[in-house]
Amino acid sequence: MNSVLNVKKLFSSELIRVSSLNAVATLIRMLTGFISVKVVASLIGPQGIAVLGQLSNFSSILLSISSGGINAGITKYVSEYSDNKVFYNRFLGTGLWITLALSFICSLVLIFGAGYFSTEILHDVKYKIVFYIFGVTIILYALNTLLISVINGFRDFKKYVIANILGSIIGLIFSITLALKFGILGALIASVTYQSVLFFLTIIIVAKSHWFNYRSFVNKFDKGTAKKLANYSLMAISSAVTVPGGQLIVRNFIIDYRSISDAGIWEGMNRISGMYLTVITTSLSVYFLPKLAQLKTNKEFKDEIFNAFKLIFPFLIVSTIGIYLFRNLIIQILFTKDFVSMNELFGVQLLGDFLKLTGWVLGYILLAKAMAKTYIILEIFNFCLVVLSSYFLINRFGSLGATMAYTFVYFVYLILLIIIFRKIIFEKDKKLND
Repeated sequence: MNSVLNVKKLFSSELIRVSSLNAVATLIRMLTGFISVKVVASLIGPQGIAVLGQLSNFSSILLSISSGGINAGITKYVSEYSDNKVFYNRFLGTGLWITLALSFICSLVLIFGAGYFSTEILHDVKYKIVFYIFGVTIILYALNTLLISVINGFRDFKKYVIANILGSIIGLIFSITLALKFGILGALIASVTYQSVLFFLTIIIVAKSHWFNYRSFVNKFDKGTAKKLANYSLMAISSAVTVPGGQLIVRNFIIDYRSISDAGIWEGMNRISGMYLTVITTSLSVYFLPKLAQLKTNKEFKDEIFNAFKLIFPFLIVSTIGIYLFRNLIIQILFTKDFVSMNELFGVQLLGDFLKLTGWVLGYILLAKAMAKTYIILEIFNFCLVVLSSYFLINRFGSLGATMAYTFVYFVYLILLIIIFRKIIFEKDKKLND
């Protein structure tokens, strides 16, 4: 009887409601992702996918820096002070000042360094037009991410879902249209511009929200507020540099030791993981941080974490088994015959995905409690570990070695998080340190 009641309680939880609301957006994102990958892979092949992956990792770094890495902080503090207009306005105003200043700096860096980035990142100077366009539009992207963070902070899930749906659709239109017309160059331009267009649509979406007023964003820069956001900025920027930076290095290892086509195969495997993991990560990113920011005791954290695991594990287990069993069909549907060697990567990659998602849930406690020092140390450690392990494994096993390194790193990461949060996982109700 108690187990039945627990199941009913779980499935009536806010996480389920948010996940259900987000299901349509997630489905659309997956479908548009499938179509985009298929079309782009057919048009530009493994070599083009590898180049696109290089740009994607580089742009992730610049995009995070352009927004100051404050998005998680904005979400947390807006959620925490959502009933206090004076307090949350300080975060909106200070957040805007930080976003404008850093996105302007990034814009100048991209425009004046276009030739250098084109040669060093994409291995061909002819792509410098991509970085000129990126430099001009990056400020719009940064402003859009600020607005999305505020929407999430106010837990306005419907508007958040609509913004995500529009992003998926516009991304698909941009990718297919520009790739069809300009090939690799078009696909590269699409990857750095479509999210900037979303800024204008997001403005329309939030125009009638109770909190949306230009006066809320024109407050003076507040040093105290900026200091509170600084921890999140450091955490986000450390992730923005280490994660895609590590992938850039790993991809270059594969290119150097094997070929750019092998790098494209590895990138294709990463894209498959990204698409199915989106089902989990989008729902939890909308729900999890604002929720965890409101919790105080170990028992509350433990209950929320284990509720998330109860929902995640069944889906993750079924998904990974299904994807592995139908891996050949997936390659045929999403890619072309040039990607058939991807087959050997699935088993190790899916195990790594399982470990990654498990650690990801625990890792959100670091953000909720603003544990910046621990978070940054872990990110740097992961970066060093992935680079070192990839160097030795790629030299011996090629792109499979990169996948093996990925799984090894997230196994170690999960173990470290379990050790860090052992009191939450294994002990009963105790106050967490501030």
